[in-house]
Amino acid sequence: MNHSSSTRSTKVDRILVVDDTPDNCLLIQAILQDEGYDVELSESGQDALAKIDRSPPDLILLDVMMPGMDGYEVTRRIRQNAGLPFMPILLTTAYDQPSVAQGLDLGADDFIRKPVHFDELLARVRALLRLKHSVDERDQTARQREDFVSRLTHDLRTPLVAADRMLVLLIQGAMGELSEDVLEIMATMVRSNQNLLTMVNMLLEVYRYEAGRKSLVFSPVDLSAMMGEVIQELSSLAIDKGLALNFEAQSDNKFEIKGDRIELHRVFTNLIGNAIKFTDQGFVDVRLFLVDENNNSQVEVKIQDTGPGIPLEEQSTLFESFSSGKHKRAGSGLGLQLSRRIAEAHGGTVSVQSEVGQGSCFIVRLPVD
Repeated sequence: MNHSSSTRSTKVDRILVVDDTPDNCLLIQAILQDEGYDVELSESGQDALAKIDRSPPDLILLDVMMPGMDGYEVTRRIRQNAGLPFMPILLTTAYDQPSVAQGLDLGADDFIRKPVHFDELLARVRALLRLKHSVDERDQTARQREDFVSRLTHDLRTPLVAADRMLVLLIQGAMGELSEDVLEIMATMVRSNQNLLTMVNMLLEVYRYEAGRKSLVFSPVDLSAMMGEVIQELSSLAIDKGLALNFEAQSDNKFEIKGDRIELHRVFTNLIGNAIKFTDQGFVDVRLFLVDENNNSQVEVKIQDTGPGIPLEEQSTLFESFSSGKHKRAGSGLGLQLSRRIAEAHGGTVSVQSEVGQGSCFIVRLPVD
């Protein structure tokens, strides 16, 4: 039994050997099977890809020079197939260094030269299988974390929604008239509960994107009209703080894209809402442009505020989970990460330009339909 299998579990590692020379295949098969590995043989690139699609192995031992489809093309197709799990590729080659470099650039993980030395072959196989197991364990941990967060947020939403409804009923007098002091306390409880519910919902959305479980419904979206709606919805917040909330769209342009209207509305509500939240005096300007770079038309939305600005050292992690900076009113940081996830799902980007004391400018770019 090979070392990696005996220390991990009873599962036997599967290796696919791809070589157009039958004698090479049989020799390598005998060596690997003697070490306890499950070995499958293939004599062409096309046949190897078909076998990988049916049942991905734990490791691929791949000859570079084969007629028809060579090892480079097999490697390229494997790495381009996002539906496949990670499988280390060990190239076998009798050629010089440039061919090795090409294979590694295409996604191979290691190489070994012909004629193969048995001890070196086994050592490289063991090393790549350790890499495979490490990646698999990391991916499993990530999936377990995502499932846990998803279940937790679902479980948290139920009592939060119930508490929100009960508090509203109490404020409305369902249990009798309340004094002004009690009503003020209840209103604070409602706001706190709703803030927590918003955070839970946002956390759930972030992990849906990360787990690839978020379904988007794409349709034509007029960004100029949408921005007008968002500005109108948030105008009362700006008025309460004495801020000017301005919106300007570049004239004579139709700002239509293909996107999920609800998700895009979430992005701009979050970014403009943040700008208002962190700005105590001055203005928040929202401007809409059409830009063309390298024959690639994009809609650009700039959200400029006169807030405190963001230190340069914090900008690189600003869009990560729970990385919201050191501002005293900073939140969980989930809103910015979710905004970037949504923009990327639309083929776009979100970035920031900021300087302490000079305000911040968040820039969203989305491809034009």
